[in-house]
Amino acid sequence: MAGPGSAAVSGAGTPVAGPTGRDLFAEGLLEFLRPAVQQLDSHVHAVRESQVELREQIDNLATELCRINEDQKVALDLDPYVKKLLNARRRVVLVNNILQNAQERLRRLNHSVAKETARRRAMLDSGIYPPGSPSK
Repeated sequence: MAGPGSAAVSGAGTPVAGPTGRDLFAEGLLEFLRPAVQQLDSHVHAVRESQVELREQIDNLATELCRINEDQKVALDLDPYVKKLLNARRRVVLVNNILQNAQERLRRLNHSVAKETARRRAMLDSGIYPPGSPSK
């Protein structure tokens, strides 16, 4: 009987193609993490959409405040509020950029993991083992 991480051997003493314990663990771990990564990605996407909407609302409100300020006969000093809104908009844009970069890194990582998983499956299916693999 083959131990964990080693290839099974047929009655004739030749290696039988099969996943190693390490490969099984890696594949299981990837399958375990995949739903969490997908859920995180969907949440980041939803936050980015809401931040775009928030930025648009801030822009609309700042425009409206400027228009009201110009139309008022009584001098109201709305400039500090407009500046606060523009500062809040700048922060929203900054956070959105950070989220976009994180989501892109997550997408690239997910792509790399899927590519590596497919490569390993193809090697296992064809019976070709990577250099240094205990399955040789």
